Amino acid sequence: MVRNLGRQVDIGSLPSLLLFPMHTSPLPDFRPVSHSRVTLTELMIPSYANFGGKIHGGILLSLMDKVAYAAASKHAGNYCVTVSVDGVNFLQPVEVGELVSLLASVNYVGRTSLLVGIKVIAEDVRTGTVKHTNTSYFTMVAKDETGKPTAVPGLQLETPEDTRRFLEAIKRREFNAQQRHEFNNALSALAVEQQLHLLDQERCQVVY
Repeated sequence: MVRNLGRQVDIGSLPSLLLFPMHTSPLPDFRPVSHSRVTLTELMIPSYANFGGKIHGGILLSLMDKVAYAAASKHAGNYCVTVSVDGVNFLQPVEVGELVSLLASVNYVGRTSLLVGIKVIAEDVRTGTVKHTNTSYFTMVAKDETGKPTAVPGLQLETPEDTRRFLEAIKRREFNAQQRHEFNNALSALAVEQQLHLLDQERCQVVY
């Protein structure tokens, strides 16, 4: 279920052009963060569990992808696809029988891209205990009827928290770009034979 403005809608398999038709009226220049804020809640059932009895990480990733799609598509007024995922850290395990809620909002927009922030919480329905299990960021790109990237409305920042998240997204983008650049430079300069000493304390064997 998606809870939005007090209504519940069964989204089923969201990422489908048939379930999310393209907009038929002109898009606004800007949309507020609140327009696309979405919460998806689902009960964790036994078939979602891994061999250790905990909820499989792939189930949570699938739910995060769905709620990211819902938030991004509501803001964009178009079909959106996932481009990258940043910071999927499983902070605590999720148990069978817990009620998992995924809170998503558009934190940043470019010309055709959107950054959706997702917070995942799990509630023990017997005790009412709530725990924070995941925070992640999905980069989405809006597509037009031909499947090409299309422009999205700007973002109206309604609260100081919205502004903080937008600025944080800019810094995260800059940091990731710098980190990728430094990593690529390090890879291009890597001389394997000269770095073999780094393996001395690692749990591996060089057998050639």
